[in-house]
Amino acid sequence: MGHVNWQELFPSRWSVVIFIAYMTLFINQGILVTWSQSKKNSYEYDTVTVVTLTEVLKLVLSVAFYCRNHSILSLIQEIRKYKRVLLLYMVPASLYCLYNNLAFVNLAAFDPTTYYLLLQFRVVVTGIVFQVVFKKQLSTKQWISLVLLTFGCMVKHLDMNYGIHIFQNWHFSLNALFIFVQTLCSCLAGVYNEYLLKGHGAKIDIFVQNVFMYIDSIFCNVAVLIGQGSLAEIFSQTNQSIFTQPKVLLIMVNNAAGGIITSFFLQSLNSILKTFASALELVFTAILCWILFNIPVYLNTVLAIVIVSYSVLLYSQNPVQNAHPKSCPDNQSDVEPLVSPKEVELV
Repeated sequence: MGHVNWQELFPSRWSVVIFIAYMTLFINQGILVTWSQSKKNSYEYDTVTVVTLTEVLKLVLSVAFYCRNHSILSLIQEIRKYKRVLLLYMVPASLYCLYNNLAFVNLAAFDPTTYYLLLQFRVVVTGIVFQVVFKKQLSTKQWISLVLLTFGCMVKHLDMNYGIHIFQNWHFSLNALFIFVQTLCSCLAGVYNEYLLKGHGAKIDIFVQNVFMYIDSIFCNVAVLIGQGSLAEIFSQTNQSIFTQPKVLLIMVNNAAGGIITSFFLQSLNSILKTFASALELVFTAILCWILFNIPVYLNTVLAIVIVSYSVLLYSQNPVQNAHPKSCPDNQSDVEPLVSPKEVELV
């Protein structure tokens, strides 16, 4: 552990707190969602409604935090001034919307440990997208750590030998596709969100940026509800199955806190470290699910956790240096993009 580059990994004590809080909240999220399932691994509440109401809660909290030191009028002026950034946030908002809704679907098909391990395939994709957006070439050691992390996920996949009945052809292919889509949403949304926080939105208060994100997220989730034809029933569903279930309320509060912490994470750290934080969740999730839900931990799960842990240690010796926000003159509403428009299209 003496070779770990702590200064580059965590530039400040505050960043360590953010890192731990991020892991804690997302470990809680997987466990809470699993806890809220019925005996048939289904949900007795409308998951899209829960995601939508969670985004509303995030918006309310962000407005409240901003208004501690500013007025509502100031917030409205900020929204008008940076309306272009508000539109740009539609990209990560739509990706996070799909990600959050797929989380409920995939956690019904996989136990939390398997779910988090399969999601780690986003690591390599995140590394590629990060290089394109921030024009930072990852070192050989960094890539080795990313590949090892992915290999750890493949080792865990051997657990399916113990539960082959789960993966009948149709069921397996469909949920494998959902995991793949969720993985893409995670890495693309994370890197693009970091790009906005440190690029176009560098001068904007972080809670104003959160307001942008959650306004767009609510719009996306309402669009999903309209597509399902269930928008008119949202209030009756809420009264019957959401506000009366403490488990669901805990999911909403925990997810809201996690969303706000994520914005601080991407502002002070980076999306590469975020993927490693997610990988570390595996260790704690496996142990907690074994204790709480009696979900067995097989030998290859232990091996996968060892590989993931070693890859994290290897990365910590040569971490990616954080991209620093760019500044701009006061008379400009946006900062100069970190990448050209053609490169943005790649994201």
